[in-house]
Amino acid sequence: VQLQASGGGVVQAGGSLRLSCAAPRAIFSVFTMYDMGWYRQAPGKERELVALISADGVTKYADSVKGRFTISRNNSRKSVSLQMNSLKSDDTAVYYCNSKQGLLESWGQGTQVTVSS
Repeated sequence: VQLQASGGGVVQAGGSLRLSCAAPRAIFSVFTMYDMGWYRQAPGKERELVALISADGVTKYADSVKGRFTISRNNSRKSVSLQMNSLKSDDTAVYYCNSKQGLLESWGQGTQVTVSS
């Protein structure tokens, strides 16, 4: 049972990308109870939180992406998206989708985002 992330790629600095993450069918009926998030891990660095959206729609962002990234969820489509604008070379990383509800937590396989300067 795994989240499916997509939308990564190579983009020039200042450009935009949109990441999407589809929830597995196993949690469709309870998707609205899950907090969803995006994390990223750059080479040689620890995985870090990028953005969260709670079950009731409250959002939280890392300081480094505030004003540039927007997380949203579509409960009808059981998905979460991350719109990334004004990308910088520091945003280069593997991005992971995450779902969490109580002690239940799952990760996607990761999608590579590369920002060229």
